[in-house]
Amino acid sequence: MGGPPGRSRVSGGDIKAQREANKQAPKVADLGRRIAELFRPYRWPLAIIVVLVLVSAGLGILPPLITQRVFDDGLFPPAGGGPNLPVLAWLVGAMILVFVVSSGLGIVQTYVTARVGNRVMGDLRVKLFAHLQAMELGFFTRTKTGVIQSRLQNDVGGVANVLTNTVSNVIGNTVTVIAAAVAMLLLSWQLTLIALVLMPVLVFAQRRVGQVRARIAGQTQESLSEMSAITQEALSVSGVLLAKTYSRQQAETERYAEENRNQIALQVRQTMSGQVFFALVQVFLSAVPAIVYLVSGWLIAQAMGEGFDSGITAGTIVAFTTVQSRLLFPLMALMRVALDLQTSSALFARIFEYLDLKPAIVDLPDAGEPNDEPGSAGAVSFEGVTFRYPDAGPDDRPTIDAVSFEVAPGEFVAFVGASGSGKTTIGSLIPRLYDASSGTVRYAGDDVRGLKQEALMDRMGVVTQEPYLFHATIAENLRYAKPDATQEELEAAAGLANIHDTIVSFAEGYETVVGERGYRLSGGEKQRIAIARVLLKNPRVLVLDEATSALDTVNERIVQRALDDAREGRTTIAIAHRLSTIEGADRIYVVDAGRIVERGTHDELLALGGSYAALYAQQA
Repeated sequence: MGGPPGRSRVSGGDIKAQREANKQAPKVADLGRRIAELFRPYRWPLAIIVVLVLVSAGLGILPPLITQRVFDDGLFPPAGGGPNLPVLAWLVGAMILVFVVSSGLGIVQTYVTARVGNRVMGDLRVKLFAHLQAMELGFFTRTKTGVIQSRLQNDVGGVANVLTNTVSNVIGNTVTVIAAAVAMLLLSWQLTLIALVLMPVLVFAQRRVGQVRARIAGQTQESLSEMSAITQEALSVSGVLLAKTYSRQQAETERYAEENRNQIALQVRQTMSGQVFFALVQVFLSAVPAIVYLVSGWLIAQAMGEGFDSGITAGTIVAFTTVQSRLLFPLMALMRVALDLQTSSALFARIFEYLDLKPAIVDLPDAGEPNDEPGSAGAVSFEGVTFRYPDAGPDDRPTIDAVSFEVAPGEFVAFVGASGSGKTTIGSLIPRLYDASSGTVRYAGDDVRGLKQEALMDRMGVVTQEPYLFHATIAENLRYAKPDATQEELEAAAGLANIHDTIVSFAEGYETVVGERGYRLSGGEKQRIAIARVLLKNPRVLVLDEATSALDTVNERIVQRALDDAREGRTTIAIAHRLSTIEGADRIYVVDAGRIVERGTHDELLALGGSYAALYAQQA
């Protein structure tokens, strides 16, 4: 229906204006609980993952313990006399069996984890998309399309790794680390103290690094949102046409390049943050075996000097260093998961920030169906309706102010006035694209706020000045109004809209692809296809928002004939700029500064000699 006058748009990722427009949106809190809620529908697959992880982690500890027995009982048995080959063969067979079983379990675990994680991510994406679909029209007039697309693609995609791998990584690596620590304690508590002495320091350092990465991740997503917004605007058909006609291609490229440079810098910062930390962790954990050898030698020497057994054997040292080396990767993985969770918290916060926005227009708990009784269906009335757009300042005048009128079923009424007078807003309030700030909008005698939105919209048909067509075939664009429409129904609607003969003249007929926003068609052809789409819907109320004002004289006459046919048998409300198109209206309302200042038929208003007569004279 055309944009509201003076609408504002927020920059990439900045939703402060949206929060101001929707005070009911709660703050994002308790991210951990909300992320866990996403997994609730998949409790049983998660249980299977947990069991597989626990079994795999338990099996992973066996090889080092078997290694100890290989050295102490197989290769160098206490009784001497050379290797014990039967025991050695049994131990080696057991070790290989553990590897085979662990690998098989790992394949199953990866499959189940991938299915659960990707389904959770898919659910989150669909949930966010559905929530955005439910938002009021005003939300989209305040927000760049590219920013919204970025939330769906970049932000949800950014948490994909967390959703798909976190559960198995956390459980598996935690169990492995705990089991490895227990095995190390069983082998030698003295050596375990040496191996783990710096762990508290590493955990503290990891938390600080995570906070830095989370902050950079938020900035990175803001930059991605801005890049998506620039791409959506500059590379749309309209954007490219505008840039070419004003020779602004280089400026648009530089605008994108500047944000791209910012994005590169942020990506480099995000990649490098924590690298020094992980390098130090790796050096520490890699150096532990050498330290273990040194400490083991010292403990054995001390024990020999004092004449007692230290309990540290060659098998103990080999098994301990093997366990400790197996501790390296899961410990590093746990720290990386912790960092990923901290980093992803910024992305989850952005996603939940949108999910927490409350639509300004919702169905009441007791919302009912519209009245379809003969004599009532199609009636529209305003009772003292005043409306301000959500982003209007407290000192701004209302867009419409105390407007009242009645339209009986089947009547044809028109609203005329200068640009910015408020007539388009009246047309937006009828199908409840916005809610009145005060007063009552009624359909068939019922307050529209007490009706189900979908049911109300089913009774409404809207034809705007700039019809929107998908990059699809003509038939697919028509069936958007009625997915199960037959070919005969398509042709009947197209015939009423005076476009059927034009369609069949195309080489592919109804299977002709119209191009992005219908750019392969002329303005008149697009408008008539939009009219055919509305007629296929067969609404009781037809709202025409300056449906011919952008057309040339020839196309205007063709489309006007289609509109005249479309009005038959239904209530028609026309928002008109060209007065010649509404001379036959049952009643004409003249709107000025948000108020109805004149009403009557064309002849009555001309005889009155007021605002309408002046407008008519200007267009004569």
